[in-house]
Formats: sequence, structure tokens, C-alpha cells
Amino acid sequence: METEEQARNRFQSELEFIQCLANPNYLNFLAQRGFLRERPFINYLKYLLYWKEPEYAKFLKYPHCLHMLELLQYEHFRKELVNAQCTKFIDEQQLLHWQHYSRKRSRLQQALAEQQLHVATHANTSAK
Repeated sequence: METEEQARNRFQSELEFIQCLANPNYLNFLAQRGFLRERPFINYLKYLLYWKEPEYAKFLKYPHCLHMLELLQYEHFRKELVNAQCTKFIDEQQLLHWQHYSRKRSRLQQALAEQQLHVATHANTSAK
């Protein structure tokens, strides 16, 4: 039975580790060092799937690490990570996703601001 402090330390360590999985270069490092071929490490990755539950996922700063964790469950993906080109491709795809997300979010925020301005203008005109 672990103490409250041990549970807190384990939670923090697992939180930090799982978020590292969002970094393709770290995944490449793990693959090149052979960790992704070791059964205990693969079992650990399977154990970490509990982070997909909402009560744990809410603590993640980089939620796309959960997608990488899911992909790491597949042997073929783990083997491909040794290849630097694979890592570069994942890194580029993440960057493209972030750029698209940022532009889309900016457009949505602008549309919302314009809509609020229109509603406020209409309300002021109606009040007169």
C-alpha cells in the first residue's frame, strides 16, 4: 500500500512521462535505445492508457500525447519510430495541425466578436 505522498509522486511522474510522449523526437530516442522493444516497457505503456479517462485527461497540457500513447500500443508504429524520417513526418504533421487549429480558432473568435457586435448594435438601435 502506497502512502499519499508516494501516490502523489507517482501521479506527477506518470503525468510528466505521458506528456513527453507528445514529442516525436523523444519517441525516436526511446525507439533507438531499444525501450520500445522491451516487454516491461510495452506493458507500462498499456498500463498508462488509464490517462484517457476524463478524470485523468483533464490534467494533461498536451492532450495529443494520448493519441501517441494509443499508437504506441501497435508494434508496427513502435518499430517505425526508429526511423528519423518517421519522426520528422510526425513532427511536421503536428506543426500543421497546430497551425490549422490556431487559424481556425482565430476565425471562430473573430466571427463570435462580430456577432456580438452586431447583436449589441441591433439592441441599441431597437432601444431608440
